[in-house]
Order: sequence, then C-alpha cells, then structure tokens
Amino acid sequence: MRTLKSAGPPAWLGKAAEKEGLNPDKLARKIASGRVVALKNTVHEIDPVLVGEGTRVKVNANIGMSPDLASMEGEIEKAKTAVKAGADAIMDLSIGGDTWTLLKKLLKQNIPLGTVPVYQAALESVRMHGTILDMTPDLLWKAIEKQAKAGVDFMTVHSGVNRKTLEAVDSSKRVTGIVSRGGSLIAKWMRSTGLENPLYADFDYLMELVREYDVVLSLGDALRPGCIADATDKPQIEELIILGRLVERCWDSGVGVMVEGPGHVPLDEVGANIILQKRICKGAPFYVLGPIVTDIAAGYDHIAGAIGGAVAAMHGADFLCYVTPSEHLALPTADDVREGVIASKIAAHAADLTRGIDRDRDLAVAKARAGLDWDELFKHLLDPEKACAIRSERHPADPKVCTMCGEFCSMRQ
Repeated sequence: MRTLKSAGPPAWLGKAAEKEGLNPDKLARKIASGRVVALKNTVHEIDPVLVGEGTRVKVNANIGMSPDLASMEGEIEKAKTAVKAGADAIMDLSIGGDTWTLLKKLLKQNIPLGTVPVYQAALESVRMHGTILDMTPDLLWKAIEKQAKAGVDFMTVHSGVNRKTLEAVDSSKRVTGIVSRGGSLIAKWMRSTGLENPLYADFDYLMELVREYDVVLSLGDALRPGCIADATDKPQIEELIILGRLVERCWDSGVGVMVEGPGHVPLDEVGANIILQKRICKGAPFYVLGPIVTDIAAGYDHIAGAIGGAVAAMHGADFLCYVTPSEHLALPTADDVREGVIASKIAAHAADLTRGIDRDRDLAVAKARAGLDWDELFKHLLDPEKACAIRSERHPADPKVCTMCGEFCSMRQ
C-alpha cells in the first residue's frame, strides 16, 4: 500500500504505529517510500499487518488442499491452528478441491490472506482443457481480479521468470532445477507455447488489476535454489535483478510490493543473500522461505528453516514463511502447522531482540524464573500451552521447583 502521498494517512495508521512501537509520521514515510507494506485489502475488514523496515519480524503459515488430500475442514482447522499459534498471515496454496469456497472461508479468519493466483488459473485450465498447457493469459488475469475483489491481501506472482532467465536455468548445472511450484507451472507453459510469461510481459496490467484494492504484490522467487548445491547461482541472481527493476515499477505505480527470497542456503551465505537482495531491491520488504540451511533434515525442516530464518531476519529479512516438519515429505497436518509456526516465531523473536525489540518480554521471563513464579513466567512465553503441559505432567513434590534439580535448584540458593 503506497497511497499515503496522495490520500493522506489512513485511519488505522496510528493504531498500527502504536502496536509496532513506531512514530506515526515516521511509519507513514516508510510506507510511502515502499520500505514497509501494509497487508490489508480495501474490502477485507481486518487490522493491517505491517511488513518491512523497523517493524517486528512477521511469520506466514502456508496451508491449502492438494489433489490427493482435499479436506476443506482440515485446512480450516490448520488456519485456526496457525492463528492460535501466533501466525501473522496465512497463504492458501490450494491446487485441488473446491478452492473458491475455501478461499472465502479463509477470508473470515481475521488475518491477512495471501494466494498464488496461477494455481487457480492452472486448475481451471486442467478442468476445462485437461492440461495446463492450454491455459490462457485471460484465465490468469481473471483469477487475479476475482481474488483481489474477494479481499485477498497479498499475492505471489512469478514475474521474474522470463525467456532470458529460463535460458539461464537450462544452461546451468542445477541439481534440482525449478522447485517453485508456481515457477515450474509457468516455465512449463512457456516452453510449450513459446510465449513470454504474461506476469512479466504484461506487468503494467497486473499492477492495474491489484492497485484498486491495495493488494500487495509478492514477487515470487521462481528460480530459488531447491538444495544447498544450487544456492546463490546465476539463475537465482538474474531473477533477483529483474525483481529489483519490477519493485521500482511498482513504486512508480503506487502498488505495494515485497520480494520473496531463497529456499535452501548454507548458513554462511544467508546474510550475504539478504544484504544483496536489499541492495538490488532498494530496501523493499523481503519475504523468505526458511531459508533451509541443510538438505538432510527432512522430518525436522522446521528446525532447519528456523535456524536460517533467524539469521536471515537478523540481517534484514522482514517476513518469514514457516516451514513444517513435513516439508519435502507430505501435506502438513494441523500439528505440523503448529510446530512450524512456533519454530518460525522463535526465529522472528530472536531476530527482533537483535534489533532492540521486545527485550522487556525476555526480561519478564528472567525475573519470573529467578523468583520461581511459574504463573508469571507462562504469561510471557511464545507457547505457554506446551510449557504448562510439561510442568503439569512432570512436577516434583515441592511446587516451587522443577524435576531437573529438585531441592538443589540454583534459584533457591
């Protein structure tokens, strides 16, 4: 959302600034400059979530039905689980089932909602023609416009994969090729039709469709590395340069924009990736998937992603897309969603501490721990429900201490 210059500050600005601990005038300048975006469609009645420079690091949770598992009730449960666990936004990545009905239900969850419109266009093409290869640009534009009018707050669009960057992928020695689902769909369509990606070729029209509703464009990293061996390679960087140019076009057109970042990155390259993105994209908000710092953690990728997320956010990333324990293995369960959100919330808070944000919360926990005040301690935890359960199940005869040290508790000395 970059309408402040012409329309004046919106009614929600003061409340949002107070929540973030920022001066309202300073926040307004950051939004006007594009360094902060507000996830808030004009027809979606929610409090906006701010993403960008100087704000708290935010966490997104992906949900969505697949062709193999298309339970609408299951995805609604996951959405509610994500919200309860502290997610700041959710994304519907459905590629199966009654996607439109699910989207309308998710818009009632009182939290910003993101989508990947090419999924809807691809699904409709398959249902109409039996293949994605017959997808028309018109199907894509209609999906984007319909979702914008419905209230979707941000959309991932893979506008950085074009004829040139696709050639870079084909000439590279990538181990995993294109792992972005949206990016691979568009690449397959481009190779079959010989046409340019409409999300790149007709970017001005894309901006026109979303601008009226203040939908934030999230420029997807279609060519992100899908394994450690592919990290920070030529296709990734060539796409990033294109995304940097598109950021400036969004700013010139009054469209809110953030940039999506790499998936699998070795720990020693995470900081450099963030700094490079911020430089090329002129400080636009950065939205990262993980990043996952090792390929061998399947079943525990929420931990691998949280490690990368903490380092990324410490270096300037603004929005962490969670990773669940079932990443690379299966569609996540509600329990997986909860574990993924909590892991990313820990990463986000750890990074906030390096920015001097919310340190009083940690101090409150420390004081409660020193005073053996368990009730007070639980009030300030990221996951008090789990902490209370552990304490309840494994407590000693003396209610003041825990079973780790018992009568030898150091806090009682």
